[in-house]
Amino acid sequence: MSDIRRAYSAWAATYDTDNNLTRDLDQAVTRAELAGYTGARILEIGCGTGKNTVFLAGIGARVVALDFTAAMIREARRKLAGTSALFASADLTRPWPCAARCADLVVCNLVLEHIEDLAPVFSEAGRVLTDGGRFFICELHPFRQYEGKKATFQRGQTQIEIPAFVHHISAFLDAAESAGFALRSLREWWHEADQAAPPRLVSFLFEWQPPLITDL
Repeated sequence: MSDIRRAYSAWAATYDTDNNLTRDLDQAVTRAELAGYTGARILEIGCGTGKNTVFLAGIGARVVALDFTAAMIREARRKLAGTSALFASADLTRPWPCAARCADLVVCNLVLEHIEDLAPVFSEAGRVLTDGGRFFICELHPFRQYEGKKATFQRGQTQIEIPAFVHHISAFLDAAESAGFALRSLREWWHEADQAAPPRLVSFLFEWQPPLITDL
């Protein structure tokens, strides 16, 4: 995780301005898929520079955004100055600094490829969501990962690759089911520049369902 934090710390200053079709498509997908969540209490995990937090702050009744890279949070706070969005540092593989049942919607973009075990993330999402709350995920499609694609950026003449883990579609579905989530939507996405290429992104919308308690 330290290598990932160092890489994103180095990338923070230029993340929003570097040529990055995956980032741009993710932003468009998020706005299209979540436009109807006006008034929701939103928890964004892995907010980065706040590229999606700006949109979420515009539709949500309250937005709390977490990230584990201080440099990324600084960029996001600058971008969201004057709004009610709150930011906190957090390692998403550990318990999140959030109360139970505090959110109607959890949003996660281009983050889970950097987390080896999905189970703790889904467990924490289930803990913080209200009954029937939604968990939106948008990630680099595993088809791209099979081709060796991963998050990269340039520093001078050096291309820096950020460590990543391959999660098959079934891995997301299995982790979600184990944590009490039901799948509501699964969609694949192409950038307009992707000619005859595998899908660039995959998005999921899960609904958290509390366990049934029956009297024996």
